[in-house]
Amino acid sequence: MNLAKLATVLAAVGVLSSAAHAQELTGTLKKIKDTGTITLGVRDSSIPFSYNVGGVRTIGYSYDVATKIVEAVKDQLKLKDLQVKEIPVTSQNRITLLQNGTIDLECGSTTNNLERQKQASFTDTIFIIGTRIMVKKDSGIKDWADLKGKNVVTTAGTTSERLLRKMNDDKQLGMNIISTKDHGQSFLTLESGRAVAFMMDDALLYGERAKAKNPADWVVVAKPQSREAYGCMVRKDDAPFKALADKTIAGMMKDGSIVAEYKKWFEQPVPPKGVNMEFPLSDDMKALIKNPNDKALD
Repeated sequence: MNLAKLATVLAAVGVLSSAAHAQELTGTLKKIKDTGTITLGVRDSSIPFSYNVGGVRTIGYSYDVATKIVEAVKDQLKLKDLQVKEIPVTSQNRITLLQNGTIDLECGSTTNNLERQKQASFTDTIFIIGTRIMVKKDSGIKDWADLKGKNVVTTAGTTSERLLRKMNDDKQLGMNIISTKDHGQSFLTLESGRAVAFMMDDALLYGERAKAKNPADWVVVAKPQSREAYGCMVRKDDAPFKALADKTIAGMMKDGSIVAEYKKWFEQPVPPKGVNMEFPLSDDMKALIKNPNDKALD
């Protein structure tokens, strides 16, 4: 075969190889490649995981993880000009918006549990929490039994809401449960005196405390009612995209960048008020960093 023919054959092989590679893309990665855009579901007030500051930008621990995943997608798909779009989501609509293709990835404060795994897939865990309550420091409330007959607020569509309602029925506490659309409104309900306690994931409670008018007025108390794993949500049965996200998160665990992110958001002053949450790395988190996994804890 002369050189001219060889060059033609090699060029053809290259074209076929590129075409085959393009055909191999499926699901979310194909959608991103075809549109040149990845759409993130972000939260307005899940401090310090994913929240808006000044009405202009999203920041937070989980948001930083999402940014790392976006960078990995950009590299794998070789998209120099990948556009990143952000759409605010709530606890009530985040799964629906993922399922219908409005968003491609949601990294916020979403618990990975067996019930939700029927609707979406979860990446390797990025955080582990316990569900507790925040109360006024001088309220006298120390544990769940002290809430009998009182107004308690939580955020609609969360695992905390489900746990609180079940506890109320099982233990016949007679609580009046108030559900609001987001964590910010839940804390406002507590701060204004319409509720005596706010039940939620402990890290989120510390986040709301950090933006209070007087953070020292509020304390997080009570024995945790559950241990829960936060993961980023991706569409169900989208193995290639989940694998890329998992690889990114595991890499952050291995190279120490997840610990740096933790210190940045949980052990140093955070916007908007520059309050330090003083929420040290738990034994659960230390174990997770040594052994990244996507297991639900319930």
